[in-house]
Amino acid sequence: MPKDLRKRGKRHKKSQPNAQPQPELTEEGPSSGPSWIVSRPPNTNQDQVDSDAPFGYVDPEMKAYFRTVEDQLKEWQQNWGDAEGIEDIDSNENKRMFLMAALQEISGKERELATDPECAGGLERMAYSMDDFVRRVFVDSLTGSYELLIKHRFASHVIQTLLNVAASTIARESRGVLPKVEDSSDKGQLRTLTQLILDFSEEILPSLPALIMDQFASHVVRALFLLLCPHLFGSSAPHRSQAFVRSRKSAAWKARQGPLTSIFGDTTDKGKASVERAHPVEFRGVAKRYVTTLRTTLDENEVRSLAANKVACPVLQMALEIEADQGLSDEPGSLMDHVLVGLISGYHDDPSFVAQASDYLVTLLRDPTSSHLLETLVSRCPEPVFGILWTTYFERNLRKLSIHPVANFVVAKALERAKVEQLSYALNELRDSLGKLRQSRIGILRALIERAAALTILEAEVCEAICFAFEVNTEEDRKALVPWALSLKSKSEYAAAVKAKATAPPDPESSGDNPRKHSGRPPREVATDPFEPTTPGALLVQSLLHLHAPHNALVLDSIGSLQPQELVALTHHPAGSRVLDAIIDGATTPPRARRSLLRALEARFADVIDDRIGALVGARCWAAADPYLKEKLARALLPHSVRLAGSQFARSFTRGLGLSLLQRKPEEWHRLHATPSVFASASGGVTSSSAPAPASVPYVGTTSGVVEPAPGGKARKKRKRDVSMVEDEIDALFEGALGRKIARSAL
Repeated sequence: MPKDLRKRGKRHKKSQPNAQPQPELTEEGPSSGPSWIVSRPPNTNQDQVDSDAPFGYVDPEMKAYFRTVEDQLKEWQQNWGDAEGIEDIDSNENKRMFLMAALQEISGKERELATDPECAGGLERMAYSMDDFVRRVFVDSLTGSYELLIKHRFASHVIQTLLNVAASTIARESRGVLPKVEDSSDKGQLRTLTQLILDFSEEILPSLPALIMDQFASHVVRALFLLLCPHLFGSSAPHRSQAFVRSRKSAAWKARQGPLTSIFGDTTDKGKASVERAHPVEFRGVAKRYVTTLRTTLDENEVRSLAANKVACPVLQMALEIEADQGLSDEPGSLMDHVLVGLISGYHDDPSFVAQASDYLVTLLRDPTSSHLLETLVSRCPEPVFGILWTTYFERNLRKLSIHPVANFVVAKALERAKVEQLSYALNELRDSLGKLRQSRIGILRALIERAAALTILEAEVCEAICFAFEVNTEEDRKALVPWALSLKSKSEYAAAVKAKATAPPDPESSGDNPRKHSGRPPREVATDPFEPTTPGALLVQSLLHLHAPHNALVLDSIGSLQPQELVALTHHPAGSRVLDAIIDGATTPPRARRSLLRALEARFADVIDDRIGALVGARCWAAADPYLKEKLARALLPHSVRLAGSQFARSFTRGLGLSLLQRKPEEWHRLHATPSVFASASGGVTSSSAPAPASVPYVGTTSGVVEPAPGGKARKKRKRDVSMVEDEIDALFEGALGRKIARSAL
């Protein structure tokens, strides 16, 4: 050390007689790497290691192999159907051999892979491509470890995916469709997937109260409830909710993973109805046992505490749905009775019971998490109990609750089952708040309209309330109601917007000579058009169309008074076009009003169908038209046939109309279109079997010269299957005109 850096001071002795000897650190083995890396002492944080990998860690070589398998499966799932031409006959066989080889490789290591953060996603992808037999083997291999797996951060998602894909297999087993299984005396008998799910339910049942509070296990319990009671939480269930199964964060993560389907083809919609119909009867008993277990193991305070828990509240909500479906809610001591703070018990003890407002339920009304639970209680509680709820918590409080950002959803749910007296009371109490409801709480107005339409009473009063909300006073104001309602603006607000637009300077972005319009740079954000139809406004107008005649004339007369260019612009708007769809397909729409709309669109029908959204509206108009109106619409397109032939949207529409046949042989065209048909894809009806489909129903889709982008962003290549689709349409056209005169031999 240089002298200038030395410090002066007393030197310390090298050894002190009273100093304690330091223990020597012995190395367990030769250390490799830099000296600043300190080895972790043994038995340090062992509990954390066990919780991360309770069944051990995956071998690095196996992890690398499984990553290759996952990449291949992901590529097949993303590029399915994009191959040019007809796929090779052995393509699916090669995929099957690849999948079976991967399953053989991971046999006996399913638990380790499910708990590994890098391999769990690959197992989820494989689950969608497994056949019924492989699913049974895979689920059977996890038996006995489900309680640990569903509590794991990554393995819980694997179990949830297995429960989701098991619905189709269980439906086939319920119909008696079972794969052939080779008898093996050394391995025993393989249980059906239905029995495996029953055993899985029995395995986790003792730990149910703890599982519904676990952040990873709760969504597995929700998926199990969905499998046990698909009629309550399925796609067609009246009380379904996507939040029952997945949160918004989970749904967003799953959307980023790309398509999760079978690599052997998209079979999502095949057999969907049969999956909902075929259901084992044993599942209903299992669901009842789960509800009974919660009722016996949890007391009143514990049940109420679940409502405030973000993890357990969706499970409790599903349990209340199951309890109401089983007919167990209207009993003292039920889960619903506990959450309602003894309202059911009080009513059973004394039918004239008058309840006092509970601070607990008042808190549920305004809590973002618990309000969903209260919606279920309001919609599923017994009728006498709902009357007590209405009198105690909603009467005299509707004005405050309806404008609350959370409680308004509960009020709307309560209005959906309100009686005539309760609906009349709500209209009177909310009359002074209709202006505020119009601005931000459209759900309350829609609930009032829908309930009045369902009861077929107080419809005139509801129309008056809507007119009061939008400041409609005269007949001229009634004609302008639809533009005001679509933009959710009152008469004064709409007039102010018109005045502001007239005095505003012209926007250079909207001019035709804007240089940025043709440049590659993205345009800057433009302010929202104040007159543009909004989605809540379109839903409100559609609800008004559900009213019976003559009350729905409030909307029909306003639509009839629109200018032709305004009507065409409405057909091209994604939200506004839904109003016209509701008029065309509505059961309460008078035939004269539907016919008047078609005649109003006749002169500008070519402009209507020359748009992506307008082509769908035109297909509905064509399906609803009689033969006379069909000829009128077709002849309106004849002067524009050249322009429409070059349009990517109108070309697919006019391809099945036979406009050239109308010019050459009108009688033949009349015969082909003599019977009106229903456009099944647009209106949801059944195509008429007596009329030739290509001639009567225009095809709205991708034309042969237009290539749609693939979901991943790449352009989708044309396939021979698309060409054969066009050939099939031509064959069907000639068969409808000439009949099937060619006998085709079997291959």
